[in-house]
Amino acid sequence: MTRKLTILDIAKLAGVGKSTVSRVLTNDPKVKIETRERVEQVIQESGFVPSKSAQAMRGGSAKVVGVIISRLDSPSENKAVSGILDVIYTAGYDAVIMESQFSAEKTNEHLSVLQKRNVDGVILFGFSGCDLSIVESLNHKAVVIAVDTGRISSVGYDNYGIIELAMANLQQQGKQHISFIGVDPSDKTTGLMRLNAYIEYCESANIEPIYQTGQLSHESAYVLTDHVLKPETEAIVCASDTLAMGVAKRLQELDRSDVLVSGVGATDLLSFIFPNTFSIDPGYYAAGKASASLLIKQLAGCHEVTHLTQKAMIAQ
Repeated sequence: MTRKLTILDIAKLAGVGKSTVSRVLTNDPKVKIETRERVEQVIQESGFVPSKSAQAMRGGSAKVVGVIISRLDSPSENKAVSGILDVIYTAGYDAVIMESQFSAEKTNEHLSVLQKRNVDGVILFGFSGCDLSIVESLNHKAVVIAVDTGRISSVGYDNYGIIELAMANLQQQGKQHISFIGVDPSDKTTGLMRLNAYIEYCESANIEPIYQTGQLSHESAYVLTDHVLKPETEAIVCASDTLAMGVAKRLQELDRSDVLVSGVGATDLLSFIFPNTFSIDPGYYAAGKASASLLIKQLAGCHEVTHLTQKAMIAQ
């Protein structure tokens, strides 16, 4: 049986004192950046997991990152959270996950609670209408996913590229009569940006734009399908996999197996239930990993504001 590593073992491997490793684990800002990076690299490579009880006995506390997501039932955000947890657990942090329900007021309440709990950092899934003033006040202790902000680091999705990739793939398959079902344009990312991407692509490719927008639910897409479906329709592009499921279900009922459906999100269930579909992967898991890596780097002393955009690809 392999012996479990101790803090003393990590200290020897990193060439530092035991107390220095303890200060790194409790996020002591007095530790030099290069020393912290060396210790954290040893911790990561060795798979060392610090004992929470031991930290408490030393007078330290567990390192904690607050994660505020929009919806607990969102497959896309769950993929991103998986990426976040993989990174922060490896770095010795715990997570507190809270749901905003797309409410700016609830988001601010959660941020207030997390600040009172003195968490080390926060990762926030932004949305249209989200009040970023409080999270921006956290400076290097916060990273935002899905929306851009000039004051703190962010990780976004290529909302234009997502739809352009779906449309281009359909055209390569000889499809020319392509409709679109999206989200209300009041949502500036999944809604407005992806709708505009569809319209602009149609203009450049000489395709007649036929589209409807509604709620981000399969029920909404199910109802809207009849409004975009014509006898000549060959494909329907959807702004999310949730919408694609509603569309595919309605097409199944109408016996329109000739219509190809695309979604966004790389949800395995979509193509499993409805074979005549494909999905675009916006890089949700990668975005989660990138946001957590940015936050850990910033908590270690790098206060440079960074903005990243994940590249989309066709899900395999």
